Amino acid sequence: MGELIHVSRVRIVKDKGPLRRAWIENFPDPVVYGVHGGIKKFYGVEPEQEAPATLDHLVAAVGG
Repeated sequence: MGELIHVSRVRIVKDKGPLRRAWIENFPDPVVYGVHGGIKKFYGVEPEQEAPATLDHLVAAVGG
């Protein structure tokens, strides 16, 4: 097995509906996740606040 170089430590807090915050170790502010656009339409929800979905974060990371 290769050498372990990093362990991600993340705490996720669900606020209301699809809105949640991810507290990532060593960063002072949380990353906010939720739904928007076609995603909210697909799930049939109308959030009080639209926010990027986890899918958006993954796509941005891969496109990096």
